[in-house]
This record gives sequence, C-alpha cells and structure tokens, in this order.
Amino acid sequence: MSGVLIIGETAGGAPLPLVYELLGLGRRLSGDVEGPVSVLVLGNAPAPLLSGLVAGGADRVYVASTEAAGLYESDVWLAALREVLAKVSPQLILAGHTPLGADLAPRLAFQLNAAIATGCEQLAQSGGQVHATRPCFGHKAREVLSLLTSPAVATVRARSSEPLDPDANRLGEVTYLTVPAFEAAAIPRVKSRKRDDVKDGPRLEGAKVVVAGGRGLGCPEGFAELAKLAEALGGVVGASRVACDLGWCPHSWQIGLTGKTVTPELYIAVGISGASHHMAGCGNAGAILAINSDPEAAIFKDARFGIVGDYREIVPALVREIVNSRA
Repeated sequence: MSGVLIIGETAGGAPLPLVYELLGLGRRLSGDVEGPVSVLVLGNAPAPLLSGLVAGGADRVYVASTEAAGLYESDVWLAALREVLAKVSPQLILAGHTPLGADLAPRLAFQLNAAIATGCEQLAQSGGQVHATRPCFGHKAREVLSLLTSPAVATVRARSSEPLDPDANRLGEVTYLTVPAFEAAAIPRVKSRKRDDVKDGPRLEGAKVVVAGGRGLGCPEGFAELAKLAEALGGVVGASRVACDLGWCPHSWQIGLTGKTVTPELYIAVGISGASHHMAGCGNAGAILAINSDPEAAIFKDARFGIVGDYREIVPALVREIVNSRA
C-alpha cells in the first residue's frame, strides 16, 4: 500500500478550504508514503473544480456520481470509497475534522479494520508508520499516536497545515465512478436538510477572526453587539454551549468539545468563562482576547490579551475605534 487518499468534502459546489490544506499535507507526506495523492469528490463536479484540485496537489481525482450527492449519507460515501479503494491502495486516508469527517472516518476505519486518529494537528511518517499528534485532556496536553495499520485513517483539524501554491501546469488524472444504487428500505435516507446558519461571509471553521459569546452576555440581544464587532473585523460570530442551549443563538454556532473546532488568527471570547470543554474548540487560535466582568475567570489563563469590564461598554468602544481607524 502506498500514497494518500483525501475525502474531498464540498459545500455550495466548491471544495472546503480544508481540502486544499489536506492536499498540501498529502503532498508533503507523499515523499514518505511513496505514492500518489488522490481525492474523492462525490457528485457532479464541474471541470474548474477538478482542475483546481489538480492544481492544488492532486495526482488523481475520483468523481463518484450519485443521486444523493446533495445530502450527506454515510452509506453513500462509504460505497463511493469502496469503489475508489478497489482501484487504489493508499497507506493513509485523510478527512477533514468536520461533522462529515467525524462521522464518516470512524465508519470507514471500522469497515477496513484500520487504526484511526481523529482531530489531528500534525501527521508524520517514519519507520513505515504514520504518527498523529492531537490534543488531549481538554487541550491541555498533546499526545502522539502511532497508527500501526495500512491503511490508516485520520481526521485533520482546519488550519493545521498550509495549502500549496496552485500550479496550473500540474497534470493529473480524472476518473468517473458510479456508486451502486441502494434500495429505499435498505438504509436510512436523508429526506431534507435545514440550515440555520445561512449567512454571508466565511464559514465559522475557516474564519480568520471569530467573536464568540457565552452566558456572560446575559441575553440573546448581546449577540447583536458581537455581530457588529465581527463585521468590523471581517469575522464570524460563534458561541459557547450554554448560550446555544439557552436558545440565544443557533447550535451551529457552538464552539467546543461537542461543537465546532476553530483555529482563527484572533479569537475574541466575550462573557465566556473558559471551561476546558470550550477551550478544546478554540485553544489553537493564534491569539485569544478575553472580555469578561469576572477578573478570576479561567479564560484569562489561556488568553494572550484580557479586558475586565462590562462588554456592553467595551465592545461598542472597540467597534468605534476600528471604524475610526479606517476612516
């Protein structure tokens, strides 16, 4: 077995930025695992998308046609992966550490009887084994796992690896596959999907600036103030689990161990205490700015910058300074 296979997750008809990060990681690992870097895309992929994947580092792109391409169904993806694995024998299979990847990768590893590491920050190869580094103990430590099977499966956190500079002169193969149809009663089927986080701008997982609010906001109206700050910084609004559970904002905004993992350049935590399950979702931010009325809040231990005070005064003041600095 040799090479790397990447699960090419898409959104809105385009690959997630994380896919290009995985391509960069795959290319850097390909010298050690000695084989091609392949990508699987599910659904009808336009030619520019495929050429973009090749330019981003793919040697082979597999396009699996299926009627269920618009909605994620694990059995459909697994069937597509089986079609690809019948043609290639990768040493390593990579997926993004996203809701799709976190659901699909363990299922695939179980079917292959393969070792798996989820939520990885670094991957390396030596001695014929893949070594995965990931956070543990609520992001307070790192562990290194040796994946002893071939293939091995790993999910990788966003912004853990740099994408390659696109090379329009790169050549690659494109292969079209057909996923076998399933009987309607054979597997659970997704009938519809409702999104509650439809908004312009970057996705929460890929944003360079995240402004997150917690219980300390005191009311749902506080998120309107955070939205102004996020807009001024070109960022996205997130939230702690408590704020989501209280119904102040959609659960799709949740950051933490049971929510999304973000790695922005700047993470602004407003009214968030800093519990370990929340820090597990934002601990890899480039810098954390904490705004909290409690000077003893645990968030200040993880923050590079801290402001003690009422966010109702601090956040509008920050917005004014940012706007005035650009005037």
